[in-house]
Amino acid sequence: MTNYIKLPAILLLEDGTVYHGKAAGKIGTTTGEICFNTGMTGYQEIFTDPSYYGQIMVTTNAHIGNYGIADEEIESGKIQIAGLVCKNYNITYSRKMADESIQRYFEEENLVGISDIDTRSLVRHIRDKGAMNAIISSETTDLDELKQKLSKVPSMDGLELSSRVSTESPYYYGKEDAQYRVAVLDLGVKKNILRNFDDRDVYAKVFPAKTSFATMEEFAPDGYFISNGPGDPAAMDYAIDTVKEILKADKPLFGICLGHQLLALANDIRTQKMFNGHRGINHPVKNILADRCEITSQNHGFGVVREDIEKSATVEVTHINLNDQSIEGIRVKGKKAFSVQYHPESSPGPHDSRYLFDDFKELLSKN
Repeated sequence: MTNYIKLPAILLLEDGTVYHGKAAGKIGTTTGEICFNTGMTGYQEIFTDPSYYGQIMVTTNAHIGNYGIADEEIESGKIQIAGLVCKNYNITYSRKMADESIQRYFEEENLVGISDIDTRSLVRHIRDKGAMNAIISSETTDLDELKQKLSKVPSMDGLELSSRVSTESPYYYGKEDAQYRVAVLDLGVKKNILRNFDDRDVYAKVFPAKTSFATMEEFAPDGYFISNGPGDPAAMDYAIDTVKEILKADKPLFGICLGHQLLALANDIRTQKMFNGHRGINHPVKNILADRCEITSQNHGFGVVREDIEKSATVEVTHINLNDQSIEGIRVKGKKAFSVQYHPESSPGPHDSRYLFDDFKELLSKN
């Protein structure tokens, strides 16, 4: 790690709002859509979640870096966020099992961030004004120059990103002699999802995002999983077509987050960009079928259109968000296909929803 000096840094939002703070991580400039996560723990899992690709993350927890970085807690092969905004940036850490400091980690991964700003003020601003692009710089404070760079950043609406974070070639996860085989369409899958499959005696083959149904069928899977991932689901015709083919073949199918949105789109249910999205580990959801509530881990900026589901003859709602009544789960009538908007693998977060992996395993056993 280089000698760390807190140089001045600047955060500029698309609407012209400016915050002045201190440099965190690599000295440089970065852009992306700004969003916030309300989780009190799990910053490393957030950094490496592919669903956050292209986004600048604001952490609402006051201290970031205080328990260091542990290699076993990454959710993908690298940092996926475009930048970090936090209040207190702690280079010194206290956890014995940590492998390195957050500063060393950010320098290795070329991550630019800003600290020492009023994140409460910033989150309230984003909450009131909605999602927007932003730029962080610790190498220039020239607002005109930053505004010019920021103006060239595309909107997340209409952006296809999953092909940028997906695996380049297929790989396997789990025990080859496991009871079940599942084909995973990797649109940005988290490692903890694969761990949950392995824990349930499932052998997974993970395929690149644009793999055809015919190619995945060569693995002779008992079922299919459509993963989480970044970007606008409506811009992913290739994945929507794949989901349609899986449904046509009447194969067991489970989708999480982006996979949930694609299952909806495959059944002529539109998706829409949310004003702020849901990002945190304490979102209350009601399972309508079981008539019970669960606390969930969430990370999404798009959602399915309720009115379309209410008119649909093929899809029914299984879960709803108790904060805003948005759709959190669906299943396809007459098919072995279901999905949820939230993250039952919960890394980080409560384990209330891990029963969904068991539900999928039950479908596999009946195939």
